[in-house]
Amino acid sequence: MSSGFWKNLPRPFFALAPMANVTDAAFRRVIAKYGKPDVMWTEFVSCDGLCSPGRSELLIDFKYTESERPIIAQVFGSKPENYYQTALLIQELGFDGVDINMGCPEKSISGKQCSGAALIEQPALAAEIIAATKRGAGPLPVSVKTRLGYNKNVLDTWLKQLLEAQPAAITIHARTKKEMSLVPAHWEEVAKAVAIRDAFDSSSNKTLILGNGDVKDLPEARARVAQTGCDGVMIGRGIFGNPWLFNKERDYRSIPMEEKLAVLLEHTRLFEELLGEHKNFALMKKHYKAYVNGFDGAKELRVQLMEAEDSAGVDATIKTFLAAR
Repeated sequence: MSSGFWKNLPRPFFALAPMANVTDAAFRRVIAKYGKPDVMWTEFVSCDGLCSPGRSELLIDFKYTESERPIIAQVFGSKPENYYQTALLIQELGFDGVDINMGCPEKSISGKQCSGAALIEQPALAAEIIAATKRGAGPLPVSVKTRLGYNKNVLDTWLKQLLEAQPAAITIHARTKKEMSLVPAHWEEVAKAVAIRDAFDSSSNKTLILGNGDVKDLPEARARVAQTGCDGVMIGRGIFGNPWLFNKERDYRSIPMEEKLAVLLEHTRLFEELLGEHKNFALMKKHYKAYVNGFDGAKELRVQLMEAEDSAGVDATIKTFLAAR
């Protein structure tokens, strides 16, 4: 098993979850500047797409900077050969690791493409995919992000099957695919996963276990580590509008409104600069509700920002709002 950068992370460590159309190149650059986590993931990208003539359009999702290291490229798919070819590409692009998505519950992924969480019900194929990815990844560590099960909790059998393939790390979203995010995460199952891992492998180079689900901030993440004994915690939705989430020296609640709005504008300009030719500006607007809250006039400002068509419009709207105060 190649551990790569994983062996050098602090214990416990805290990671940024990969989220489609959220943790893109622009937002990750902002996060790395204001509150860098111990490890970062890209959005997930289709192996099939990367092995097709459409590759050039998808490579924008693999854009990253040195400030984001260690940075892991996450991919999804169902064809081992395409994972092998994609891992070769990821190695060539200079990433620090490859992560296989075996947990996405979306119908377009787990249903139509037999990828993501659908692989939980195909353990032999999952093992083949991990092996193919390892061959392509060379010295890069290969990890897996998954769930407790598809329609029901099968952690006891599924985790052992994954451990046999010897990934460097396994992130467990503590719900089944069927549960989506409709119920509280079952963190007691993360503790069980740690126990299963320890019984399976007592070596010093064993697969790391990360817990994921409903964690809002670092204090809660530390509490989950204490509760479960996991090696690290992945945080997702808590990052919306809060690039300071992983900053151990600054409390989001104490950050002045003016600074939050300045970073919102910085984020918007980066989105336009890096992704403007590739992605709809409306994707940027989903962040505004999170950035703009908790102060007088926030609701009105959010409404006005949603009408902006570019960063110049956002800039003008914010300046007008601040001048009126």
